[in-house]
Amino acid sequence: MSRLTDLIAQTKGKDAQLGADLEREFKALSSRLPFGLNFERHRPEAVELPLRAIRKGDKVLVLPERGSTQKGDQRLWQVKTIHKAKKVADLELLGAAEAETQSVGLDDLVVVAEFRDTIYPGLISTGKVQRGGEKPCHTVINGENYHVLKALTYTHRGKVDAIYIDPPYNTGAKDWKYNNDYVEGDDLYRHSKWLAMMERRLLVAKELLNPGDSVLIVTIDEKEYLRLGLLLEQVFPETRIQMVSITTNPKGASRPDMFARVDEFAYFVLIGDSTVSGIAVSDSQGQSVRWPYLRRSDE
Repeated sequence: MSRLTDLIAQTKGKDAQLGADLEREFKALSSRLPFGLNFERHRPEAVELPLRAIRKGDKVLVLPERGSTQKGDQRLWQVKTIHKAKKVADLELLGAAEAETQSVGLDDLVVVAEFRDTIYPGLISTGKVQRGGEKPCHTVINGENYHVLKALTYTHRGKVDAIYIDPPYNTGAKDWKYNNDYVEGDDLYRHSKWLAMMERRLLVAKELLNPGDSVLIVTIDEKEYLRLGLLLEQVFPETRIQMVSITTNPKGASRPDMFARVDEFAYFVLIGDSTVSGIAVSDSQGQSVRWPYLRRSDE
């Protein structure tokens, strides 16, 4: 560390701004935990807002040709001018060393919000199913999960009794997105990116959960269960955490040159006075609920 400090001091003598920037990054790195789970806090993912009308100043993506299975241009552009009569927008490439512009039809653009952008989400009712009379209702919110969680902090901070998360298992399959791109199986930062994505959501979930008595449940398989366990311990240091095996296929799903896969896992984070009851408990209607048997099994 002393050698790095000396080098930073030398850099400050030649370039004060560069030296200050290096010192700031060095302090951030040195403040991390010496033991436990360390990973890069990657540039957060962005989310497309397809229902948002295009406006001047928006960040946008240029969509691929309709019917195409290609990703298309993944670079972010900023709308400089909108020609409403022609339904065309003049774009400028964001973060480019040299200016690059193009004109694209409004129908071929989608607004993009990056993680650091302020978003004021609103809820639009799309339908109802009413069968419970005057009983409390259930609400399903369809949206990007991080933004939905953040929106709930305005009304439900510290009031949520249970959160269940079924995240991407990071198996390398092309079924989830990060930064509008897939985290490929050969990505050297694949695990780190996954952890960064999970940490952001777990921190918001922690704000929502009732600190006196609540539970967080996260399912996972063998690809990331070790890292997830360490991450949960770091985000929820004052809780009790248990990992439970869940039988998914008693006969086993065969895998080449490996043991057959018969189960996956669920982490239970017990917060405050929360406990797991091993006896049957009656619900509000007097019906018995056997909590241990809510786990999937071969019985």
